[in-house]
Amino acid sequence: MCTGKCSRFIAVALYPLAVISIICNIVLFFPDGDVTYAKDGHITEEVKYMGGLIGGGVMVLLPALYIHLTGKQGCCGNRCGMFLSIAFAAVGVAGGLYSLIVAALGLQNGPLCKTVLIWTTPFKELTGDNNYLKNDKLWSLCTEPKNIVQFNLGLFGTLLATSCLQVILCAIQMINGLFGCLCGTCNKEVL
Repeated sequence: MCTGKCSRFIAVALYPLAVISIICNIVLFFPDGDVTYAKDGHITEEVKYMGGLIGGGVMVLLPALYIHLTGKQGCCGNRCGMFLSIAFAAVGVAGGLYSLIVAALGLQNGPLCKTVLIWTTPFKELTGDNNYLKNDKLWSLCTEPKNIVQFNLGLFGTLLATSCLQVILCAIQMINGLFGCLCGTCNKEVL
């Protein structure tokens, strides 16, 4: 496969991953589909870091747009364009890593929820067999919002998976960009 076609493939794969990251992060602001938790500040701390919106979203979407242009004939589909795609892909790697770290912390610390009378992160200090990820009986500690543990697990897990794919694809584009810079994009005009 030539480097131009590889760039197009990578960019097209990055678009839905960036959109999924943005949607997951936005949805995390509204546990149980209710805006009152966000208004009252009762959202998990890692949601406020906006790893999916900024890291896996914008910092991956902008490089994806440029990487897509390097795969086409024209101003960016040349050696210089491929060289710049290395820098853009590095931004994508950084964004994906940021999203990955925030999602991992969100999973490790668990959700902010109401336990009896106070809002706390009850699973933050638990380790080993007491970890809420291994022991679903602990999930009942959270009384409000309803099903917050499953909500956070699903969305932070999705963010973790998409950010891993983003990092891998952007790293591949960095290598592809190097080859494109050294060898050319092999784009040919079609008559």
